[in-house]
Amino acid sequence: MDFKEFLNLNITIGSFKLTVSHILMALLILVAAKFLIWGMKRAVLDRYFRTRKVDAGRQMALKQFLSYIIWVLAVFAILELFNISSMIWASSAALLVGIGLGLQDSFKDIISGIIILVEGSVEVGDILEVDGMVARVIKIGLRTSKLETRDRVSILIPNSKLVVDKVTNWTHDEQPTRFHIVLGVAYGSDIPLVTKLLNQAAAENDKVLADPATSVLFKNFGDSALEFDLQFYSLEFFNIERVKSDIRFSIEKLFRENGVEVPFPQRDVWVRNPEDLRPNPPVS
Repeated sequence: MDFKEFLNLNITIGSFKLTVSHILMALLILVAAKFLIWGMKRAVLDRYFRTRKVDAGRQMALKQFLSYIIWVLAVFAILELFNISSMIWASSAALLVGIGLGLQDSFKDIISGIIILVEGSVEVGDILEVDGMVARVIKIGLRTSKLETRDRVSILIPNSKLVVDKVTNWTHDEQPTRFHIVLGVAYGSDIPLVTKLLNQAAAENDKVLADPATSVLFKNFGDSALEFDLQFYSLEFFNIERVKSDIRFSIEKLFRENGVEVPFPQRDVWVRNPEDLRPNPPVS
């Protein structure tokens, strides 16, 4: 048997009849796809990433997306080579519809991942607030993104949630953000002194910016206290709760040193007929 006859040798796999040349061509397509992916990453994407200074998360996601596209095209080419693509589509149309319905959320996440990559609305290192939870972006994948919370717990969030839902990106514009500390002091307190002490407590913290300036608002006459709102600006988005805690420690110390009282809730009970509450005298 010469080489040409060997290439035309028929191989039966179930109901499909293939030749050795078909199998060799399929292997060649897979190897070519592998080298194409490697070449695109090395020669094109890496050079593009260096010139545009793309962050590591977007680099990884773009490389994964390119790999998926090339592998899908390679599989379709092999199916066409074996002349079974049309047969598969015709015989499994209902199955494909079911798979499409079952994977619609995954497809939505993948499309959202592409949108994130193109727009750059979310990048690795950004601090996001999602559903009231603050976390830092560790990795952006094609379908999901990995975030780390303040408690250093890693969570996976579908990309569609970052595109469709309301998400606050604290670091997107790198602008100072205003934060609040609300507290109350006892009625009769020296209000100018309270204002001075609140500003002093904020100024002593090195995470609080001097510009824009800190401000104190007299918010309301509460049930048990005069209510104030200390407003300050900071760039410490991820650990802002620690900054607030340190400021509260300073406020408590300054209040204690200057005789400013932080009241607890109090209620006055007025009895209309106190005589009715006295027990009846014992009957002799």
